[in-house]
Amino acid sequence: MDEDPVLVERHEGWRVLTLNRPDRLNSFNEAMHERLMAAMLEAEADEGCRALLLTGAGRGFCAGQDLSNRVFEPGVTPDLTKTIERWYNPLVRKLRSFRMPIVCAVNGVAAGAGANIALACDIVLAARSAKFIQAFAKIGLLPDSGGTWFLPRLVGSARARGLALLAEPLPAEKAEAWGLIWKAVDDESLMIEAEKLAAHLATQPTIGLGLTKQAVDASWGNTLDRQLDLERDLQGEAGRTPDYAEGVSAFFAKRAPSFTGRR
Repeated sequence: MDEDPVLVERHEGWRVLTLNRPDRLNSFNEAMHERLMAAMLEAEADEGCRALLLTGAGRGFCAGQDLSNRVFEPGVTPDLTKTIERWYNPLVRKLRSFRMPIVCAVNGVAAGAGANIALACDIVLAARSAKFIQAFAKIGLLPDSGGTWFLPRLVGSARARGLALLAEPLPAEKAEAWGLIWKAVDDESLMIEAEKLAAHLATQPTIGLGLTKQAVDASWGNTLDRQLDLERDLQGEAGRTPDYAEGVSAFFAKRAPSFTGRR
């Protein structure tokens, strides 16, 4: 029986999803796409789950698309739009709209779509030995899975063009310095730090965090006036949650709040 392409580890309030095709540097095939989406939907449907941690098995995070099934007979022209529309675009949309925070622990190379799937998560930690590679130019393609959206917003247009056109590896420490990721950590500390962060987020006001994600993403396409209106509306929603009442009560009582993450 084949190994599960995505391993699920359940903790109190949070889960770890591990891409599990280490012999292929966790590159995506259809089975891994299906399993990852199913695991995310299952976590999202569980009211007791309030944070996710995404990482990879073995020596790499994800090498993007498995190219072993991309060898075509002479004269056959592939239609990559189908792969993107069926698998990658729904995955990136789900990562960005997920109702709870997602931590990504990049434990090794993150290349092609694998790099951009990491960037679609909310907080990215990377081992110092990890590298981010927009490898698409090496095979005549352009960055997908949100790459052309994430890169200029995170590192600016000049660096985005350099990363995309040259396909050079970007070490984790430089990725942190450029603002591509949250933090680079020692290899041996990566999972300790990532698990600690996921466990912390699982105790926080989940609805408020989800609305924060929504507002930050919307800001890129909004004028200041539209963003102020959105903040007003989302703040009204957050203010009606039990966690807001608990936060205020805990503040005046000078105690740690006990958030439930529920409406």
